[in-house]
Amino acid sequence: MDSYDDRGSESGNGGAEPGPDRREEEPSAAGQALESGPRAGMAALSLPYQIVAAVALSVIGLVACGQLVMVFLHVAPSNTLTKQHGEAVDEWVYPEFEQNWKLFAPNPLQQNIAVHVRAEIAGADGRRTTPWMSLSGEDGKAIRGNLLPSHVHQNELRRGWDFYLSSHDNENKANGLRGQLSERYIRRIVMLRLGEHDYGGTVERIQVRSEVRSVAAPAWSDEKISTRPSYRVLPWWTVTPDDLPESAEGADK
Repeated sequence: MDSYDDRGSESGNGGAEPGPDRREEEPSAAGQALESGPRAGMAALSLPYQIVAAVALSVIGLVACGQLVMVFLHVAPSNTLTKQHGEAVDEWVYPEFEQNWKLFAPNPLQQNIAVHVRAEIAGADGRRTTPWMSLSGEDGKAIRGNLLPSHVHQNELRRGWDFYLSSHDNENKANGLRGQLSERYIRRIVMLRLGEHDYGGTVERIQVRSEVRSVAAPAWSDEKISTRPSYRVLPWWTVTPDDLPESAEGADK
């Protein structure tokens, strides 16, 4: 017969925890099970198919980038690239990828427009005509270097001149009521600016003109652009009481 001590020792040995060697083997077996799991994506393909898939994705990416560049050039304003490669861009875009919109609306200005004025002065020494004075140049001086430029200096003259051009034909004839309003607006702006100068007499008549110069091509471009100015000269206007700033203030009151 076995003693109680022998049975207790046997039962104790049978219920003992596994040794350190067995504990180390169990995690390694779990890791092997994870490593041997199914692969997904390109990793599941063999090496030749992985190379083919990588090449195909690269080609698709290049075509997509080329499409974006061509559409960008198609909707962008006229520039050096579109002038040199316009036919290639059109061949790519038309007819499948035609676009009926532009990147900028309206297109950015490619011209420098300045508004000039001269006046006929009646003084003690008789009548005389002043040299042309650049109203746009005075606005530019007030804006340049100013961290908080005035809205008047930035937009009053520019928008007033755009208003005049859009409401008059090439012969400077007004197109209805808007044309008459734009002319009165320009007259008052001019007289307001001339009032800041002392010409030693009374302003009897004024004449306005615009000077348009194309923006020069960048130094790296071979494009030849003429920067010679072109002028649009308006007829002489006789100054009336309605053109004076004082009359506008009186009307507001």
